Amino acid sequence: MGAKDATRQAAPELCGIGEAAQKLGVSVRALRYYQEVGLLTPSARTSGGNRLYADADLARVRRIRELQTLLGFNLDEIRTILAYEDHLAQVRLEYRAASDDGDRLRLLDEGQRAYLKVRGEVEDKILRLVAFRDEIDERLERTRRLRESATVPAPG
Repeated sequence: MGAKDATRQAAPELCGIGEAAQKLGVSVRALRYYQEVGLLTPSARTSGGNRLYADADLARVRRIRELQTLLGFNLDEIRTILAYEDHLAQVRLEYRAASDDGDRLRLLDEGQRAYLKVRGEVEDKILRLVAFRDEIDERLERTRRLRESATVPAPG
């Protein structure tokens, strides 16, 4: 393998906004909006200013979509969770680089606090979903009781 091939392998593969949107199944507008609200920063730009996305950027958009569709978080909640996840990634890097047990313990405590905050966000969402489900169950029960108490004409 020549030096040119090694350089090509070391550089992350980047794609334009249209290709990124197609790979992710989202609109170009959605990618621009995620950037506008601070959820996503493209890894690079062309000399003409066009956005370029690396695999890590695509993974972040997949995470945003997962938090939106699977868990039902809004963009403000997603921003909070991503901030914790970004912080946790930084803590992991610092932990790996730490040579002192005291620093490692401090970083472990910091990571645990961040995980507990993310868990709290998830727990709040679960509680709201359970309350919504309980409200639906109450309405279903009320509908069932009304149906049972309705007078039905006797057959013929």
